[in-house]
Amino acid sequence: MESQLSIDEVAKRTGLTAYTLRYYERIGLIAPVGRAAGGQRRYAASDMAWIEFLLRLRTTHMPIGKMQAFAKLRGAGDSTVPDRRQMLEEHLTDVLAEIEAMRQSADALQAKIEHYRSLAQSLASDSISDEGRADEHRKPLRTRTRKTA
Repeated sequence: MESQLSIDEVAKRTGLTAYTLRYYERIGLIAPVGRAAGGQRRYAASDMAWIEFLLRLRTTHMPIGKMQAFAKLRGAGDSTVPDRRQMLEEHLTDVLAEIEAMRQSADALQAKIEHYRSLAQSLASDSISDEGRADEHRKPLRTRTRKTA
C-alpha cells in the first residue's frame, strides 16, 4: 500500500502552509486529494510529485492563472500532452530571458561595486596624504575671555 501523508506532513515537506494546500485544491491546481475515514486529507506520492512540480513553476514566476490552465490540461489526460509541452516551452523561453536579464543586471551591479571600491580607495589615499597638510591650514582656536567688571 502506498504511503500517504497528512496535510501537516505535506506542509512541512514542501514549505507550503496547510491553508495554501487547501487553496490550491479549491482553485484546481491540485486535484481533489484522497481522504481518510475521518475526512482528513491524505496525500499520495503522486500528489507530492505534482505539488513539487507546481513549486518549480512558482519558483520560475509562472502566473497562477497559467498554472491553473496547465493543471486543467493535465487533468484532461494524454490528449493534451502537445498543449502542455508547448506551454512549458513558451514558459521556458520566458524563464531563460529573465535569467539573462538578471545576469546582465548582476554584471552591472558588479561593475558599480568595483567603481565604488576604487573610488573609496582613492578617497582613502587622498585623505591620508592630506593629513599632514591639514595642520598647516588650521586656524588657531579662539578662546573666549571673560570680561570682568
